[in-house]
Amino acid sequence: MISAVARHSGTALYPLHAFVLAGIVPLFIGVLLNDYAYWSSYELQWKNFASWMLIGALVFNGLALLGSIVSLVRADKRMGASVVYFLLLLATFVLGVINSFIHAKDAWASMPTGLILSVITVILACSATWIGLASLRSGGAK
Repeated sequence: MISAVARHSGTALYPLHAFVLAGIVPLFIGVLLNDYAYWSSYELQWKNFASWMLIGALVFNGLALLGSIVSLVRADKRMGASVVYFLLLLATFVLGVINSFIHAKDAWASMPTGLILSVITVILACSATWIGLASLRSGGAK
């Protein structure tokens, strides 16, 4: 009898890691949409919404970053995808923290820099999520 056994890669993406990784995209997109709403209307509450969503996005991004460090330590042959994934998450986190400092400024001083940083963080978060969920499979046949 031949049995088919699924082989797990050395860089398995655990369900909790996938959950927090997938959570950063809608939160960063929410920050971008709130920044756009503030930029177009100058209603201060949109900036407040963006600031709070940014904190949530950074918490999820930090947890995903910890998971990527674990994946980086456990990486075997496919270290390139793990390094790119880690660097994208790190860049997203650093720019998110800078964006948080921009959002902490006076309401008039936070635009357009906050909006530009939000666009960049959304692009980085989408790229990191794409690589993380596509390259770092949770196992199975290759």
